[in-house]
Amino acid sequence: MPEGRGDGRGGTGLPEIPFFDLGDEGPVALIEMAATYLGQVVAEARKHYGGLTLRLGDRATAQWLTRNGNPYRQEIAAIAARIPVPGAFLLNLSYEWSCTSAAGRDPAGSGLRLLRTLDWPLDGIGRTVVVARHDTALGPYLNVTWPGYVGVLTAMATGRFAAAINQPPARRISGSCWFDWAIHRTGVWRRSALPPAHLLRQVFEQCATYDEAKAVLTETPLCIPAFFTLAGADGQGVVIERQEHRAAVHAAPFSISNHWLGFPMGGFHDRGTDTVGRRAAMDDVRDVATNDMSWVTPPILNRKTRVSVIANAKRGSLLVQGWERQAPVTAVFNLQERLGGDTARTKPAPALAAPA
Repeated sequence: MPEGRGDGRGGTGLPEIPFFDLGDEGPVALIEMAATYLGQVVAEARKHYGGLTLRLGDRATAQWLTRNGNPYRQEIAAIAARIPVPGAFLLNLSYEWSCTSAAGRDPAGSGLRLLRTLDWPLDGIGRTVVVARHDTALGPYLNVTWPGYVGVLTAMATGRFAAAINQPPARRISGSCWFDWAIHRTGVWRRSALPPAHLLRQVFEQCATYDEAKAVLTETPLCIPAFFTLAGADGQGVVIERQEHRAAVHAAPFSISNHWLGFPMGGFHDRGTDTVGRRAAMDDVRDVATNDMSWVTPPILNRKTRVSVIANAKRGSLLVQGWERQAPVTAVFNLQERLGGDTARTKPAPALAAPA
C-alpha cells in the first residue's frame, strides 16, 4: 500500500474520519455534533466565495426553495439559523464540483462496487468530511457528507444499493465561463424540479430496491442535469446521464467523469481536470483495483480531489478517505473495522477534536 494512504485503522498518524449515528434526527443534528468541522467549512467557504456572494446567494436560493416547496428547505433554514454568517442556503445548492465514478465487479468477492472521487476547488472539504448514519423506514444508509449539507452526493444502504452524483459540463454560450454560468443559473431559478442531491437523498429514504432507485433517478424531472452512478446489492449497476427531462442509461460495468457520452453534443466548458483521461483511467482500474485507495492516482487524483470512496452494498463495505492538494489528510475510514464487522450496529458519535 502506498505510503501515507492509511489502512483504515489510523496507522499513518492521520486523523480518523468521524462517524456519527444520527438515528432519525437528520442533518440538522449533525451540525451540533460536528460544530468544529462546521466552523471550518463556513470559514473556507467565505474565503473561496466572499461574504457578498454568500449573502446575495443565500437570499436568492432561499426564495427559490420556498417558491418551489422544496422538501428540505426547513432543514436548511434551521441550519442557517445556527450559523452566524450567510452561506447555508447557497452552499446547499452549490454545484461546482467534478467527479470520477464507476460501477463494476468487486475482485475481492461478491457484489457490485461503487468507486468514486469527488473533486471540489473548495479547500478544507477533505479535512472535514464525515460519515453519517441515517435511519429510515426502509433501513439505515451511510452518507459521506459534511455538517450543514442536507443533500446526498455519495451514500450506501447495506442490502440495497450505493450511489453517487457527478456533474455534467456546462453548455458554452459565450466565450466567458462566468457569463455562461449566470445564464444557466437564471434558467435553473425558473424551474421547480428537485436538485440532483435532493433527489438522491429521497432515493435513499424512499426506495426499497435497486429497481425502484433506478426508475426514480431515470424518470424524475431535475432542475439541472446530473450523472448518477448506482450499484445495487443484487449485482446490477448502472450509470444514468440525466438532462432535465431525458436520460441515457448505461449498464455496469461502466465509468463516468464529467463529459456527456449518451447525448452526442458539443460546445461545453470543461468540467474539472482532464475529464476524458480520468474516465479512461477509471476504466482501467474499475474491476481490478484492490479494496484500498491505491487506485487514487493521477489523473483520477488531481489538485481538486477532496474525497475518495469505495462502497459495496452487498457486503456492507464502505471505505472513505479525505484529500487536499493531491495528498491524503485523513486515514481511511473502514466501516466494517469501525463497527467490528457488524455494519448494522451503531456506536455513539465520538468526541470531536478540532481539525488538524
